[in-house]
Amino acid sequence: MNIAEQINAEVEKITKNKELVEAFKKDPIKTVEQTLGKALPDEELKKIVDGVKAKINFDEKASGVVDSIKKLF
Repeated sequence: MNIAEQINAEVEKITKNKELVEAFKKDPIKTVEQTLGKALPDEELKKIVDGVKAKINFDEKASGVVDSIKKLF
C-alpha cells in the first residue's frame, strides 16, 4: 500500500468515528499508529499524519462552503 492509499484509508477510519476524531486532534501520531496496526518509520508516519490533517481540514472547509451556499437558496 502506498502513502496516498494509507492516507485515504486513515481519513476514512478516523472521520467515521467521533472518538478517533477527538483522539486525532489531541495526538495525531499516536492515533494514526493505533489505527494502522503496524509500525512504520517516523518519516512515513509523519507524511501520513500530514496528509490526514490536510484532507480532514479540506473536507471540513468544503462542507462549510457547501452549507453556506445552501443557505443562499
